[in-house]
Amino acid sequence: MIHNLFILFVILPVLTAVALFALGRQQRIWQQRLSLAVVTLLWCFALYGLVYVVREGIVVLRMGDWLPPYGIILVADALSMTMVALTMTVALAVTLFSLPTVDTGRQDYFYYPLFFILLMGVNGAFLTGDIFNLFVFFEILLIASYALMVLGSEAGQLRETVKYLVINLIASTFFLVGLALTYRVMGTLNMADLALKIQTQPADPFFTVLAMVFLFVFGAKAAIFPLYFWLPGPYFPPPAGMSAFFAGILTKVGVYAIFRTFTLIFRHAPSFTHELLLALSAFTMLLGVLGAISQMDMKRILSYHIISQIGYMILGIGLFTPQALAGALFYIVHHVLVKSALFLVAGVVVSTTGTTHLKALGGLQGRSWVLSALFLLAALSLAGVPPLSGFFSKFIILQAGVATGRYGYVAVGLLGSLLTLFSMLKIWNGVFWGEEKGEVQPVALTPLLPGVILLVSLTVLIGLFPNVLYSVTEVAGAQASDPWIYIEAVLGPDARGQGMPL
Repeated sequence: MIHNLFILFVILPVLTAVALFALGRQQRIWQQRLSLAVVTLLWCFALYGLVYVVREGIVVLRMGDWLPPYGIILVADALSMTMVALTMTVALAVTLFSLPTVDTGRQDYFYYPLFFILLMGVNGAFLTGDIFNLFVFFEILLIASYALMVLGSEAGQLRETVKYLVINLIASTFFLVGLALTYRVMGTLNMADLALKIQTQPADPFFTVLAMVFLFVFGAKAAIFPLYFWLPGPYFPPPAGMSAFFAGILTKVGVYAIFRTFTLIFRHAPSFTHELLLALSAFTMLLGVLGAISQMDMKRILSYHIISQIGYMILGIGLFTPQALAGALFYIVHHVLVKSALFLVAGVVVSTTGTTHLKALGGLQGRSWVLSALFLLAALSLAGVPPLSGFFSKFIILQAGVATGRYGYVAVGLLGSLLTLFSMLKIWNGVFWGEEKGEVQPVALTPLLPGVILLVSLTVLIGLFPNVLYSVTEVAGAQASDPWIYIEAVLGPDARGQGMPL
């Protein structure tokens, strides 16, 4: 019976969105209460579901009891449930921040219902077991994100949303082309069935071409080099809560898709595909952080750092060892928590000063030592300073790089950390240190901080007890390294007899 409850991550957000639409504009307080209650419930169940799959193994939910590869399935393993739990953690923090900050105009135009539709798409993308439904859930979350980005109809929002829309339409078109080619040749879109068939057929250059199509699609959505040019803009204009969710989660759906497909399906030619991932990771790390240090706006610096930090995740996937894959997932968890927290801090700064431009700010440490401490902890963690979560996440990946003799990539990773520390200190000196500049609004900070405190506290706890998280990501890394675990969970124990060893 517990297995059937995993569908709640997809169904409950939809039902909540419908209920919020039905409440209408005159029931804003009930919209807020229902939103917080459902997000909290899903967060609790996500944590329970993560513990369950780590202890009991992969859960496969077959819609209508149709057996794969013919039916629609949801697959909850250590990787997917870690991402769902992470999504709901950020969703809870963002909801807590949104309650006192989202204006009535955005609430009247369905801010909360759109947010739950976005959650449905994100959770579905993490849990689906076939790549066609991955496309469907991608489109659902993108449609919701378009609406949330443009909500407010300010000139900057409209301009950046159009850019975001165009790049995703192009990527989605190639996604459909990849799906058509895959089904035409392989006769299936079930991930486990694809993995089995690709590995049991003679080597074919077509598989590598197909891998490159999907790498382009997912790379554009994840903002890896050279497809990152769109990213800094769209995350800058929306309200702070949505910016934090977009910055923390949306690009990680693309990273997750690369993680899943290049460890399960496209593992037939790692000497080419994964070497390419390594090269792309180095450029992503370096160019992203160089873009960050060239900026003079807090939110733009943080936006460029999204690009840079994604490079570390791709590095772990490219190294393609159990430790590196565990480290990549560990890094995703760390990054999502820290980056979301930093964007929420930027939202507090905007609420109190009206700007995030470094030359117009200063002296906020004297206004709120709590806010200053929260920023400093998150910033040092992002840079990889011990004993915070960022140190351990980078240590695991870079140690895996040393173990495989990839010293050049390790050097790039270390350089990226130093430059990240430099840019975080740049924000500290510009925003929190020195004398106050401009006019500071008399805003009550207490209602704005619970979401930030939640995320930063988790970052500190991970740094103090890294083995707790690593025990989860280690399971995910082991499962990703041995695709038979996933294949047999989905197709049954007889699947191993249908083909050659992987």
